[in-house]
Amino acid sequence: MSSTRVLTGITTSGTPHLGNYVGAIRPAIVASQSQETDCFFFMADYHALIKCDDPARIERSRLEIAATWLAAGLDPERVTFYRQSDVPEVTELNWLLTCVTAKGQMNRAHAYKASTDINEAAGEDPDHGVTMGLFCYPILMAADILLFNPHKVPVGRDQIQHIEMARDVAARFNHMFGAGKELFILPEAHIEEHVATLPGLDGRKMSKSYDNTIPLFEGGSKALKDAIAKIVTNSLLPGEPKDPECHLVTIYEAFATAEQAAKFKTDLIAGLGWGDAKKQLLELIESQIGPMRERYAELMAHPERIEELLQIGAAKARAVAAPLLKEVREAVGLRRMNAISQAKEKAVKVALPMFKQFRLADGQFYFNFSDATGRLLLESQGFASGKDAGQWVGKLKKEGIAALDADAPVKLADGIVTDDVAVALDALSAV
Repeated sequence: MSSTRVLTGITTSGTPHLGNYVGAIRPAIVASQSQETDCFFFMADYHALIKCDDPARIERSRLEIAATWLAAGLDPERVTFYRQSDVPEVTELNWLLTCVTAKGQMNRAHAYKASTDINEAAGEDPDHGVTMGLFCYPILMAADILLFNPHKVPVGRDQIQHIEMARDVAARFNHMFGAGKELFILPEAHIEEHVATLPGLDGRKMSKSYDNTIPLFEGGSKALKDAIAKIVTNSLLPGEPKDPECHLVTIYEAFATAEQAAKFKTDLIAGLGWGDAKKQLLELIESQIGPMRERYAELMAHPERIEELLQIGAAKARAVAAPLLKEVREAVGLRRMNAISQAKEKAVKVALPMFKQFRLADGQFYFNFSDATGRLLLESQGFASGKDAGQWVGKLKKEGIAALDADAPVKLADGIVTDDVAVALDALSAV
């Protein structure tokens, strides 16, 4: 059964808040736990440069966001978890897509229109303060997405336009250069309808730009309690019926079961006081967020551990991105100037020894090694993590037959001698 590829990211321009968790992080983690999904999650640090010119803030935010995702349950061995800036193929594809995207389409982008509307209302030139980064933001987002050909992209409702633009750009590129082949899959936006956009303290969308956010981990339980106490409500007293469709209820519903939410609404109609309602909201959120804080604090204290995981993730991401980008480059005419036919070039590429890593039903990670004809040469034992298996593959590539000492966790396939392995490893290292 084929898997569904899911991709999402979060801009590294601030500290993660409750809205980020509900709208992006939690759905991503839930998706990653399915055996039927192949998940790519990234930190959009190039996008952050559009909004923030403070290097220290960018650096801090990348650390906080990575720690948040990991503390919230993201398993980097099950998914591809990386920083946008560690994958140079993103910026190259960004340019190739820019060359087929109409300026008129970018004129209609929500972020750009919002900026020009503000400028015009203030009597300024419409493009005052607008950078090309802001103007071309949807193209970079399209590159983030299309480089990995995901089927679904979890986003907030306010980001649907960007997915639609990515689909338009992909369709145009396929039409112009695909020669009948679908180079890019047209991605679909995936939204949790009832929690896609979490309201903030004042009822507007929870956003750092509105200064109405509820912290996720920052400041601990006290900061969470203080923020919830500031949620704007009306002046109705305890005992007076409350409107169950208020934004406090919307936040509650994002963490509650259907039964809990129904009871909460019933209690408000029956006269539950706002203070008690906020206390119940705090207890509900704390029951889910509290256990994650200790793990978050540990990760923040050891950034080198996060860096190692991100570098592994970047290597995994590039292993997927590079072949697609090569195909895209060739499609637009950026090809090598040589006399080797495409058929011969493909034959040369096929005729190479190959390592293959995989995970079996026992939960262990394995790899094997075959020669250019597909003959199996080596089989590994099971490893507890994909990282351990990958390190042994790297050791064999680097050291060759010398790595096959008595303690090596691999065995020769039936009928294979070490000379066979040595020849294949040498052929691979020569490429």
